[in-house]
Amino acid sequence: MPSGHRVFAQYAHAPNALGYCGPPGSERLQAVACGAAPDTDVVALAKQFSGAWPYQEVIARLAGIPDPLDERVVRAYWTSDELSDRVDRAEFGAALLARLASQAGHYWKHLTEDLLGEAAPTHNFHVFGVYPWSRLLDTGMPQPLQVLDSCRIRWGEVVGIDHDRAVVRSRRLSWDGTRLSLGPEQDDPADYRVPEGAFVADLTVGDRVAVHWDFVCDRLDPDRVDRLRGQTEWQLAQTNQRLLRRATPTPTSRKRTDTNVSPLP
Repeated sequence: MPSGHRVFAQYAHAPNALGYCGPPGSERLQAVACGAAPDTDVVALAKQFSGAWPYQEVIARLAGIPDPLDERVVRAYWTSDELSDRVDRAEFGAALLARLASQAGHYWKHLTEDLLGEAAPTHNFHVFGVYPWSRLLDTGMPQPLQVLDSCRIRWGEVVGIDHDRAVVRSRRLSWDGTRLSLGPEQDDPADYRVPEGAFVADLTVGDRVAVHWDFVCDRLDPDRVDRLRGQTEWQLAQTNQRLLRRATPTPTSRKRTDTNVSPLP
């Protein structure tokens, strides 16, 4: 099995198993992520991920790589790597938004050239820029922050482990009412096994890992941790700039008065 196929399955499994994206039948991805089921048509499965697949196709095309499931492309999208640095962000953003906007519904009217400053060939851009959740943080509801924090790929250190679950020390996402940031380290449980086995062989205390929707999906070396941390911090900075602009009244903003606010029923 090509290495990129397994890496894709490792990162795509958790939201797919929860029913958030991709085709039904998550047990096929589980098996691939564990290194089994070599006859699985991973390309056909990957094409049904309406989020990840367009990114990987555009990254591959701009990088001159014929296979969107090449491991370099897969890692560039999910956690950022050297390939992410080589892809021109402006060209990538324009190509991606043109493709996504044509398929978007009414919740996605924000997919305009105003997003190009935030564009990056990574999953973080999809989470914080393309998904609408960052625009719902000021509702006061907990779901937007929970979804953003669960959907992003976070890095952490395994500090405890038993047969079915690990305890991972990591920095969770925080929202203070005006900006997003990474909070202090805390310990949280994370699943790491499926019926077919574990995505990370011989997981042990001290391992640095990637966590997606509270599932340990990959082991990270120090360079990959640094790249994921750096790209996450950059993406948060761009998102916070947009949130600040949105919260700052402009000279032409209408003043809230009794005459232009609809009364409660």
